[in-house]
Amino acid sequence: MPILTKEQAKKIVDKVLAYSKSDEMSVSLSGGRTGNIRYARNSVSTSGESDNLALAVTSVFGKRSGTATINEFDDASLEKTVRRAEEIAKLAPENPEYMPMLGPQVYLETNTYSENTAKIDPEFRAKAAFESLDPCRQKNLIAAGYMEDTTGFTAIGNSKGLFGYNRATNVDFSITVRTNDGLGSGYANPDVNDVSKLSTKASTEVAMGKALASATARALEPGKYTVILEPTAAAELLQNMMRSMDARSADEGRSFLSKKGGGTRLNEKLFDERVTFISDPMNAELPLSPFGGGGGGGGGGRFGGGGGDGLPQEKRTWIENGVVKNMYYSRYWADKKGVKPIPAPGGFIMLGGTQSLADLIKSTDKGILVTRFWYIRAVDPQTQLYTGLTRDGTFYIENGQIKFPVKNFRFNESPVIMLNNLEALGKPVRAGGNLIPPMKIRDFTFTSLSDAV
Repeated sequence: MPILTKEQAKKIVDKVLAYSKSDEMSVSLSGGRTGNIRYARNSVSTSGESDNLALAVTSVFGKRSGTATINEFDDASLEKTVRRAEEIAKLAPENPEYMPMLGPQVYLETNTYSENTAKIDPEFRAKAAFESLDPCRQKNLIAAGYMEDTTGFTAIGNSKGLFGYNRATNVDFSITVRTNDGLGSGYANPDVNDVSKLSTKASTEVAMGKALASATARALEPGKYTVILEPTAAAELLQNMMRSMDARSADEGRSFLSKKGGGTRLNEKLFDERVTFISDPMNAELPLSPFGGGGGGGGGGRFGGGGGDGLPQEKRTWIENGVVKNMYYSRYWADKKGVKPIPAPGGFIMLGGTQSLADLIKSTDKGILVTRFWYIRAVDPQTQLYTGLTRDGTFYIENGQIKFPVKNFRFNESPVIMLNNLEALGKPVRAGGNLIPPMKIRDFTFTSLSDAV
């Protein structure tokens, strides 16, 4: 399995850098093992495991750059790749926004690696699938699921002395359960770094319960409702908003953080005072890569991501008590604005309270419980307005109890407005590579009904 140690990776990076004849050169080396098992209609359909080790070289002359990649590691092949990158760079047009490479950086020692996950083998995957499939077969329900585990490393280095190394593991599991008549559907989608925290049986039982409970859905009139969003549903909207916190987009008037007439809404209160978002690579439940570059969130410590230009990740507050405290700044835009560059995090944490999902339901006189959203599309990026559908278990709540399942809705809503209509927050849990609390929102806009299950 091509999981190189820090020392092994640095040896290769240094060897490649020694071949350079360019003004600057950077190297990214990553490798790992990815395994999976997939099933549908209560039978395993595919399973597999792959190993890979890959190297990318970027050579720079002035403001011209070229990149070449390879997965062969003999000396001749490595040198040939460097020459190819240099040749491409000389033919490339100048990049007016090119920034000189970073020198040595200090990176956090994050705990993104789990030996439990690294030990996963085909027998483990088969057992995990069986523990999901067997309860469904026993209840005459139909299951479709997918589990993917990754174990790997990323190393970065450049000709100015920068070097970074990180090992990481991750497991994603998704399960959809349907009733035999196709009228009921349930879903669960946990992700973890340490597979000992995952129970495919427990997640499947949640999906089974939703499938059985949603089979007799009734139609409700569209309109504005109090909703309780499970963490999976909330994450699907919130991660779109958090990915849009780019300073350049805001400065150029293309963002919900743009101010009419120019400027940004940094340090303005845009949300309910209970709304706080942070990122913390050292968080035990959501450890992240210690280095990163551009791009949005969602990594959750997966290997192969977070290389970028090597900016160190650190604990950072993005929104505090409803006030926007930080935005992402690329090195170019930060230099242009005279501020410190800030990389986008690999995942975010929304602080919450201590209530459970059940507590939020009990506190609701009338409302809708949403398991998740599906087919989300942007309507207006400048207001963060999105549309999409509820799916896999939508229920009507009355007097603190789930009364009956309802047909799915199409929604039109902005997470910015949503976070100003906040009623209550529960305890954060991991969802979609983030930590998100269940939340109770008033006046959530459902625009039409959907016959989809």
